[in-house]
Amino acid sequence: MKKHEDFFQNVYQVVRLIPKGRVTSYGAIAKYLGAARSSRMVGWAMNAAHSQKKYVPAHRVVNRNGELTGKHHFSTPFLMKELLEKEGIKVTKDTIKNFDKFYWDPMKELEL
Repeated sequence: MKKHEDFFQNVYQVVRLIPKGRVTSYGAIAKYLGAARSSRMVGWAMNAAHSQKKYVPAHRVVNRNGELTGKHHFSTPFLMKELLEKEGIKVTKDTIKNFDKFYWDPMKELEL
């Protein structure tokens, strides 16, 4: 397995731990994995998440401002918002309202 594939699998493991109704950021996942400067690579992993056999709730990963920057990688431009709203997260103009309330920090929530 290539190094980036290992990283992607680690990203998917973390994303699968995000509770329903909570969100995190690309940067928070990168920091948790010890690669703080690799938030863009976390984004690439999310873009490829649909190809995984085991479900990856990629809709729960947003940018550091709570914006749905990955929405164009879903089957429709509205699916990411719809999935979040089904979990009780309000989204206005592609940004999560009360982002701090729903933010899940893997550094605090998971033991290293």
